[in-house]
Amino acid sequence: MLTDAQLMRYNRQILLHDFDIAGQERLQQSRVLVVGLGGLGCPAALYLAAAGIGALVLVDGDEVELSNLQRQIAHTNNDIGINKARSAAAALTALNPDVKLEVIEQQLTESAMPALLARIDLVLDAT
Repeated sequence: MLTDAQLMRYNRQILLHDFDIAGQERLQQSRVLVVGLGGLGCPAALYLAAAGIGALVLVDGDEVELSNLQRQIAHTNNDIGINKARSAAAALTALNPDVKLEVIEQQLTESAMPALLARIDLVLDAT
């Protein structure tokens, strides 16, 4: 169930034809895995968080570098040297603190996939 604050936050998309409160509640109950928090994963994760997705699992084994900043919009100068998944998580929390975040600060291995995918609704491969 959405709180009054969430109804205000998401009111524009709740007004969309065939989306309404039920659609927002489905988003709130969804879990998305984002693999790669670079040029594609950053904006995708920001938009998912802004839309009110329930949980994001962020996976990236790389650290933020100065050369990333012109295209990886979740990272800032202060994030240089920090793991990209952790850096993106901080930006997502600042944008929407209601989104549950799980950070995996390493490359995703094949052996880890089955257990991870068992609790995910959608995978975004942004590698």
